[in-house]
Amino acid sequence: MQEIRDAILAEQYAALADLEVPDHYRGMTVHADEAEMFAGMPSAEKDPRKSLHLDEVPTPELGPGEAVVAVMASAINYNTVWTSIFEPLSTFAFLRRYGRLSPLTKRHDLPYHVVGSDLSGVVLRTGPGVTRWKPGDRVVAHCLSVELESPDGHDDTMLDPEQRIWGFETNFGGLAEMALVKSNQLMAKPEHLTWEEAACPGLVNSTAYRQLVSRHGADMKQGDTVLIWGASGGLGSYATQYALNGGAIPVCVVSSPQKAELCRRMGAELIIDRSAEGFRFWKDEHTQDQQEWKRFGARIRELTGGDDPDIVFEHPGRETFGASVYVARKGGTIVTCASTSGYEHSYDNRYLWMSLKRIIGSHFANYRESFEANRLIDKGLIHPTLSRVYPLGETGQAALDVHTNSHQGKVGVLALAPEEGLGVTDQEKRARHVDAINRFRGV
Repeated sequence: MQEIRDAILAEQYAALADLEVPDHYRGMTVHADEAEMFAGMPSAEKDPRKSLHLDEVPTPELGPGEAVVAVMASAINYNTVWTSIFEPLSTFAFLRRYGRLSPLTKRHDLPYHVVGSDLSGVVLRTGPGVTRWKPGDRVVAHCLSVELESPDGHDDTMLDPEQRIWGFETNFGGLAEMALVKSNQLMAKPEHLTWEEAACPGLVNSTAYRQLVSRHGADMKQGDTVLIWGASGGLGSYATQYALNGGAIPVCVVSSPQKAELCRRMGAELIIDRSAEGFRFWKDEHTQDQQEWKRFGARIRELTGGDDPDIVFEHPGRETFGASVYVARKGGTIVTCASTSGYEHSYDNRYLWMSLKRIIGSHFANYRESFEANRLIDKGLIHPTLSRVYPLGETGQAALDVHTNSHQGKVGVLALAPEEGLGVTDQEKRARHVDAINRFRGV
């Protein structure tokens, strides 16, 4: 592994084809025999530092249509938090199901799960049938793993019955020194970004693109008023950029002055600090406060000059969903993914059915959408929102930051990269965008 890292750091990419792929590597794992370690504990008290382990694991067999990538950097997504606290269920159920599909997928059904759904790195080997990628290619990976043997997935691969999120519903994820991916997960690394910057957009950038821009999501157009929950967070920070970049008008909902300032740095002007303004959408655990919905709607109209949101970019879930349905304009769209505050949504259906609103479910993105989202990063039209970087051995702390919402933007993790700031090969392009690239750093 040291020889591989040395070759990459020396930019001797052609030499990688001649180096042996190690038979083991270090990766962040959860263990099946610890799946009940947090049983009975409230979610907020579950600590990813206790369940995530840096282990030596065997290198998996390389199959047709696959690639092994040397991982220079990765990032934390909320699915790694879910994996680490075994909610809403242990991911070993996903691995067992995948393992039953074929002798090849049986590799994934193991008593440990190497996690992570983002990476930047360099291709080491490709399996039979791979023609587009070769050893030495600098890449990032999106997290859609799909079999595509069913006709259902050939119009939109997200509808394939064997669609999975790599590193969450499959094994051998990106929070490791090497990763196993399907070759159609790979995309060219934007050359003006460091390894850690390039690793952090993948999942959230593609998710925001489909959810907001794609015809499969809200199909946002110029002039749309877009309400964005958590607008400075991992997902919302990309939604804010897409709204601004696409000629829409974002109304950014945040929870602190610092997060409001980040939205201003991105160019947003209409901002609601829900903590400062005291919005509480639930009277108690079982009762929502419709007067707060009305107060929230009035605040939005005050900012927009009387307009209700054409689109609500919804991902907190249970805590906010009732308010989201209420405040969307007549005929408007609530587009939802994730549900980080709870999966059981409740809302007053009168405000949906009588006002002809639509709820659209959106989940990650297909390869084309991911490619387009990465292309916008490469063009310097959308920028990484990386705020902090940890070494691989401190992935548990990085996941805790996300679990407790004590982060901004995205939290990165160095794998084979020995330090931050490496991997840039287009300094001229970087110089044009460096202020935007660094907007979230150190916040």
